[in-house]
Amino acid sequence: MSAALRTHGYVRRLLVVALSFVLSIAASGTATANDTDNATAAALIERGTYLAKAADCAGCHTAAPLGNPPQPAPPFAGGLAVNSPFGVIWSSNITPDPSAGIGRAGIGRYSYEDFVRAVRDGVAPGGKRLYPAMPYPSFAKISDDDMQALYAYFMHGVKPVSKPAPSTHLPFPFNQRWALALWSEFFAPHERFKPNEARGAQWNRGAYLVQALGHCGACHTPRGLGYNERGYDETAPLYLTGGTVDHWFAPNLTGDPGSGLGQLSEADIAAFLRHGHGAGVTAFGSMVEVVENSGQYLSDADLQAIGVYLKTLVPRQRSGLVGSDAAKRQSTVDILRTGVIALPGAGVYRGLCARCHRDDGLGVPGKYPRLAGNPAVLAADTTSLVRLLLEGGRTAETNGGPRPQRMPSFANQLTDTEIARVLTFVRGAWGNQAEPVTTRDVTAVRTAIGK
Repeated sequence: MSAALRTHGYVRRLLVVALSFVLSIAASGTATANDTDNATAAALIERGTYLAKAADCAGCHTAAPLGNPPQPAPPFAGGLAVNSPFGVIWSSNITPDPSAGIGRAGIGRYSYEDFVRAVRDGVAPGGKRLYPAMPYPSFAKISDDDMQALYAYFMHGVKPVSKPAPSTHLPFPFNQRWALALWSEFFAPHERFKPNEARGAQWNRGAYLVQALGHCGACHTPRGLGYNERGYDETAPLYLTGGTVDHWFAPNLTGDPGSGLGQLSEADIAAFLRHGHGAGVTAFGSMVEVVENSGQYLSDADLQAIGVYLKTLVPRQRSGLVGSDAAKRQSTVDILRTGVIALPGAGVYRGLCARCHRDDGLGVPGKYPRLAGNPAVLAADTTSLVRLLLEGGRTAETNGGPRPQRMPSFANQLTDTEIARVLTFVRGAWGNQAEPVTTRDVTAVRTAIGK
């Protein structure tokens, strides 16, 4: 073989080896890039999962269990009745099912822009306006990064459910959805959350969680004549001063030492959100589901940040006082223990309430709430107190939390007058100082909830 041919063969083999090496490097790079992309997508979905819990999306978009024994409904498939002053609003299916088309069942055909407009502005594809039972005035503050993560989760981390939710049919004029464009223009904020540069990172994180994702104002801020929240941050005088939703009074979250959070520490607030128990105060009503669906899954850092933010809210809409006179507290105990129970309501309390809440009104930590100095007991609005006696209730069931307890219903056991008397007794016992409950108050709640 000539030298030229040998050289040519050698060069060809060298080129083949070189090309194979280049191709292997390229393949390796592609695999690495794909792995990186997959890891990034998985991390985004995981973050979206956390954010959806922080926003308690399941609380409204998952129907109540049905059957006997009750079977859980598909997550995020909608069908939960949201009671409003204007009628029942049915929550929508927000799983990524595309089969029934946009606006029917699922959001599988939503683009990212569709998703953002629905969540932040309350406008579904096709221009359909959403009722403000969807808290888009608060969600308008959600950051772009968090919105991307939420979209990734709902599109790729949620199981599709092909089940249209019931349609909402409100009476005229509330069925005129076009009017919601005017409502949104006048009442709903549209700006992202803006950090307060005078505050630290922890305070701003807590403010973001409370104002945006947590949408706490949707329940805890009173509503105006247009069913608008009367404030969306701490600069508004009525923000988080308490509101009534579906015949539950969501209490004052400002620093009021009576009906607010003045008696609770940052750690107490974090514990309350984690397990529904904090400083002898227990979650009740719809707040139980908030703890179960949302609060228990938040990180310690986020729970602490919420506590830090709430503890800076100045006392507003003060209601009720907590006495510090030990003699007055003891006098209530003596009345109950000595049998001198001529005071209206004392006999009912001794017979039906003292076993759990105790003669001293301090309850049992981790089981039964204290009534002495309890902010819910001292609230100006007694709707929740009355409803609890009529309907009963339960404490939250959480991972690592106390065993859930149930409070029985007294709707068939006590008259409206007896309920008014025992609540009036509780609101004036152990140093509590709050206005009496009237029979008319009880009758109004009993009629409203059909008990």
